[in-house]
Amino acid sequence: MFFPHALSLLSLLSIVGFLLGRRRALSWTLDCRAHSRPPYHGLYVALHVLLPGLAVILLFALSQTAIVQQMIPGDLLPGGGADTGELNTWLERTRRVAEGSMPAQDGWNLDAAVAQYRSWSRNIGLIMLALALAAGLAGLLRSLRALEPALRSRPFVETTVKVVLTMASTLSFLITIGIVLSLLFEALRFFEIIPAREFLFGLKWNPQTAIRADQVGGSGTFGVVPLLTGTWMITGIAMFIAAPVGLFSAIYLSEFATPGARGALKPALEILAGIPTVVYGFFAALAVAPFISHMGTKAGLEVASESALAAGLVMGIMIIPFVSSLSDDVINAVPQALRDGSLALGATHAETIRHVVLPAALPGIVGAMLLAISRAVGETMIVVMAAGLAANLTANPLEAMTTVTVQIVTLLVGDQEFDSAKTLSAFALGLALFLFTLVLNIIALGVVKRYHEKI
Repeated sequence: MFFPHALSLLSLLSIVGFLLGRRRALSWTLDCRAHSRPPYHGLYVALHVLLPGLAVILLFALSQTAIVQQMIPGDLLPGGGADTGELNTWLERTRRVAEGSMPAQDGWNLDAAVAQYRSWSRNIGLIMLALALAAGLAGLLRSLRALEPALRSRPFVETTVKVVLTMASTLSFLITIGIVLSLLFEALRFFEIIPAREFLFGLKWNPQTAIRADQVGGSGTFGVVPLLTGTWMITGIAMFIAAPVGLFSAIYLSEFATPGARGALKPALEILAGIPTVVYGFFAALAVAPFISHMGTKAGLEVASESALAAGLVMGIMIIPFVSSLSDDVINAVPQALRDGSLALGATHAETIRHVVLPAALPGIVGAMLLAISRAVGETMIVVMAAGLAANLTANPLEAMTTVTVQIVTLLVGDQEFDSAKTLSAFALGLALFLFTLVLNIIALGVVKRYHEKI
């Protein structure tokens, strides 16, 4: 709880350092020519304040939990005399109860341990706060003492910013690699239990396995085909709505709408992106699904109360802003000289849009479509409320279906043991979904490249 206070005080101290450094540098300009401009000297001081303090905060953030848990005597925990695994379990429960993320339950007897945890957390937080401020003050005094007209502040600031940006990009890359590896390793554990052939080509999904040896009905079936069928069925319906509506809206807003109409319509479209998905789910379950069922019954069709069509229609409405807003920005970025040249050669406005503007904006439009598809593939709430949880292998959009993401959530809800095929199948589903979206991106990039070569 001391981390926000430490960051706030450190930020305030760095601002003071910037003002002091800049003020001292401004006094030099009256007498001599400095190597760097005054703002760079101010940033030089601010960075010497901020970086050591952030290093202290990061060190404590990574080690505080382990240090506090080591300070709690084992005899205060119910499993203090048990094996290491049980002791770690009680330590984790103590941490969650102390931090308020888990309520205490009868029979745990963790009052003394929780009190110790909170006491040590407070003490270590105070130590962290003091050390971070001390490091910041030391950096402030040292950097102010080092300031002089010949100091090369600008190269130091630019190099520091470059290092920070490089670390940020490297971190994002490593996070991506970590996500992929975590999926891969857990999926390999799943494939040691269930053959990959059965998972990839199985036509039935029923992951209910036996928990005890004497429990009946424990084999389970893990065919992913019904889940992929439902995912792409619902996504396809959503894109059938979102792609034309969003693209035509973008063309109208960028090429035909007056500035007043554009200023009113574009924010109104983007409001759709800010509506919570649970609201869309309620709309699908209470309005769209009953309407589709009623109309299907009047037409003599059998329509399930939860259907892929209802979920896909509402999901398509939800992702319209992803297509329209991004496509509008890309179309507006097409140089006006291309439009003027086409019109000068005798092309009509519609022909210019069709043969010049849209081909030039194609990479951005494809990117908008891919983003919309990814958003639709990852949607869970609408599918749960409007399409159900049944993994049906069918091509009929009027029947209930489910998607990969819904099943991942279902498999990981509650306390799970990560050594059973049922739980590990969630990671296999995640890996399969990742690979399918990766293939989709590669195909889309190939289409864009081939189209550019053609034109």
